[in-house]
Amino acid sequence: MHYFDLTGKVAVVTGAGRGLGAAIAVGLAEAGADLVLVTNDTPADGTAGKVRELGRKAVTLQADISNRSNLPGIIDKTVEEFGRIDVLVNNAGIIRRTPAAEHSYRDWEDVLNVNLNSVFVLSQEAGKRMIAQGAGKIINIASMLSFQGGINVPGYTASKHAIVGLTKQLGNEWASKGVQVNAIAPGYMVTDNTEALREDPLRSTQILERIPAGRWGTGQDLAGAAIFLASSASDYMSGHVLCVDGGWMSR
Repeated sequence: MHYFDLTGKVAVVTGAGRGLGAAIAVGLAEAGADLVLVTNDTPADGTAGKVRELGRKAVTLQADISNRSNLPGIIDKTVEEFGRIDVLVNNAGIIRRTPAAEHSYRDWEDVLNVNLNSVFVLSQEAGKRMIAQGAGKIINIASMLSFQGGINVPGYTASKHAIVGLTKQLGNEWASKGVQVNAIAPGYMVTDNTEALREDPLRSTQILERIPAGRWGTGQDLAGAAIFLASSASDYMSGHVLCVDGGWMSR
């Protein structure tokens, strides 16, 4: 099991206060990593407590990642606290649901700033340090809407398609430098972003009928995939998008 051992590694997870980010962060801690937990408006104290209960270190940072000027400081603070950064999980994301003909530019811009622009800047800042140390893992969170168009979510769909392209592009440049860049595409998960779908009886039924596993996913379903992509077990993977979807994409 040494392939999956993250002891001594330092991981940064954005959107770590709740949901998928919190579950991923705790999973990485269970594998041995120390954590920097980045949140916007939700404190990560609960996640930090779980990490510390596992005997790992946790630093919490609150920052509006839609503001580019806040992003370099996240990586700087990580290196200041721990002396290195080994894993970056770009998990934070938002969604705005409005028909395309009515979708405001403000909503489009807000979604792209969080879901795409912050991912590029944080990956660039972390990547510089990972390249210098000759090793590192960047894990981006994609979506089923990285492959499909969706309905009423033009900004979100555009951002998640772009995440796949950026994952492949960075992977191409950095694999030879010891830095692997991959993505996880969660299926339909129980998160704040899917609350509207789960509360719509028709859409919820349609979604469940297509999922071979017969249920919505949870954050714990992603933890193992994140550990795998953060560990030496995935050293020969680059630019890959790993679907964790209960079989949705195979249907």
